[in-house]
Amino acid sequence: MTSSISPQWGLRYDITPCFGARLVQERNRLHYLGDRAGLYGKFSPELLRELDHSFPIFISLMEAALRSSELDPHNSRSISLEREGLVCEADTRGSCGYVYITIYPASPPI
Repeated sequence: MTSSISPQWGLRYDITPCFGARLVQERNRLHYLGDRAGLYGKFSPELLRELDHSFPIFISLMEAALRSSELDPHNSRSISLEREGLVCEADTRGSCGYVYITIYPASPPI
């Protein structure tokens, strides 16, 4: 039996709008796969631009957190990063190969 329900990616589902993803971890590098990500809720064009601009910077910060062991592939520990009005929560969930993220506005959109 197949299901037509799409999975929600990321850590949090109680905040909208948000972007959620499961990144593939290879040592201290992170790889984004578009089919393991999604936008949830309504994003303004400005917020989408901010997300597009900040996403690579968040990736670099999470890779630095892997190098410093702030993010640990063997143990679940959430970190929170903030940049240009966006918050990025990240956690490996002890998965030994994935980093789950949710990015959302630091303050609710008006």
